[in-house]
Amino acid sequence: MRFSLPTPGAEPVSVWRPPLYPVPWALSPVDHFYFTRPIAADQVNWPDPTYRYGGVFFENVKHTGIDIPADEGTPVIAAGPGTVTWAGWGLYYGDPGNTDDPYGQAVVIRHDFGYQGKPLFTVYAHLKEVDVARGQWLDTGDPLGLVGDTGATTGAHLHFEIRLNEENFFQTYNPELWLAPPQGWGVLVGRVTDTGNVPLVAREIRVWPVEDEYQIWYTQTYGDNPDSEKSPLHSDLYYHENYVLSDLPAGDYAVDISYGGRVLRQFVTIRPGQVTYFRFRGDYGFTTNRPRLPGMEALTPVP
Repeated sequence: MRFSLPTPGAEPVSVWRPPLYPVPWALSPVDHFYFTRPIAADQVNWPDPTYRYGGVFFENVKHTGIDIPADEGTPVIAAGPGTVTWAGWGLYYGDPGNTDDPYGQAVVIRHDFGYQGKPLFTVYAHLKEVDVARGQWLDTGDPLGLVGDTGATTGAHLHFEIRLNEENFFQTYNPELWLAPPQGWGVLVGRVTDTGNVPLVAREIRVWPVEDEYQIWYTQTYGDNPDSEKSPLHSDLYYHENYVLSDLPAGDYAVDISYGGRVLRQFVTIRPGQVTYFRFRGDYGFTTNRPRLPGMEALTPVP
């Protein structure tokens, strides 16, 4: 398999995050921060900024989760309560024992709760060691294995996915909208399209706090159209986003997007424990008006 790896962007580096909000955490009826981090708080437990959801890192393969950088042997814990439905090799191909599987050793949990009446699954991949078995029930924070570099990887890390409705590669959603943020921090969500409302693919976005223009986050829109039925990527049922940036300290920020030979800017406010939304539509520019609220149930038990 041939690699096509991105050039890392300059992102603020910190060895500390505040404790997470308790889960489930949702200040809005459309939010669903149901999961804690699958790596404990005494380790790096936030997404690698260069391997976010929707990136293209293998030839013609979309990144269907986030990568959390961690040393080999770091314990991996259940992000929520549920039953183990997969444990070991062969997840991608559905072929138990297949040591050529790109996920390497992996664990899947079907959770005791769902969303909009649909079951939720979390995936933990590239493990060095699996310490659970199919059918085993786990509580939030229970150990399930160790970080490794099995499968198609360039080094030790945890690949983490959210799957909704079905336990397969083509039902993934951005984990940064499901993992509880650190206390006092928030999440930026955007839908970025051209003037004709077609999602812009791999478009760079620059985010920086207005009080410190030298502290910059760089990221890109999803590497595929999340509205396409053939894509393994899916936008949130409410936000319809193609860009998420989590773990932003509360405060005022500028968002820069290049379009039509110009750099367009929008100022936004990140609020503690909340999602800040913006919409960019080509020549129409930015708006911060949220989509219309649907009738949604927040947390639905699933049999």
